[in-house]
Amino acid sequence: MVSTLPDPVRERIAPAWRRARGRLGRGYDALGEIAVTRSLLEQLGVRGGTAVDVAACDGVTKSNTLALYENGWRGLAVEGDPRRFAQLARVYSRLPQVGLARLWVTPANIVGLLESAGVGEDFEFLSLDLDSYDHYVLAAILERFQPQLVCAEINEKIPPPLRFTVTFDPDHVWQGDHFYGQSISKLHELAVRHDYVLVRLHYNNAFLAPAASGLPASTPEEAYRAGYLDRPDRLRAFPWNADMEALHSLPLDEQLAFVRRRFAAYEGRFELEA
Repeated sequence: MVSTLPDPVRERIAPAWRRARGRLGRGYDALGEIAVTRSLLEQLGVRGGTAVDVAACDGVTKSNTLALYENGWRGLAVEGDPRRFAQLARVYSRLPQVGLARLWVTPANIVGLLESAGVGEDFEFLSLDLDSYDHYVLAAILERFQPQLVCAEINEKIPPPLRFTVTFDPDHVWQGDHFYGQSISKLHELAVRHDYVLVRLHYNNAFLAPAASGLPASTPEEAYRAGYLDRPDRLRAFPWNADMEALHSLPLDEQLAFVRRRFAAYEGRFELEA
């Protein structure tokens, strides 16, 4: 397990998130992702099926799947933290069509878990939000499965064309700072490798669909600008990102140097290139 950093972001991120979420007045999902998910599923002609939620937290907070499950979708919700899993189990006791798994997900165990749960190869919806080595878990899933729609959290602070990811470490635990996940350009690289297209970014949630689906593709730059950078409320939704704003006005070589300095305490635990 990595050590806790003396990062001021850690001290303010939880209360700041609660204040931001309260002002935005959303439901289960953080920033209206369910409306985006439903719209994209409708465009794909999907009206029900299986949803898999990897890192489901307590099953309610920032959930991209609970509203689907409450509308009859079946599926699987996975959470490793014992306290959060207990909360999830209480909430989902009224949703018997949703299987539960208490497991710290890794690239090595995710495929076996989905197979043992009877998840079909082309299941309808995947939500992934690990706050860590998401890139490698999603890569493992896409080697074996072809979900019709993927909602994957990105590290929205890191703009294109920077390709950033936390590397896989089974002992990695998010420390409540800026060091987590993957950038949108790194996710796009993975999508292209598996014949997926980036169809939309909604704040920090990127949506992918198979290239054969016919949904219009976006470049990382187009999606990032429309889905995050040009949103007038983005710092109201993510106030803890203020100390990363300088990235957007720097030339590429200075962006790389900025990120490396910011993550110096994690040297050797991430990949970063342009």
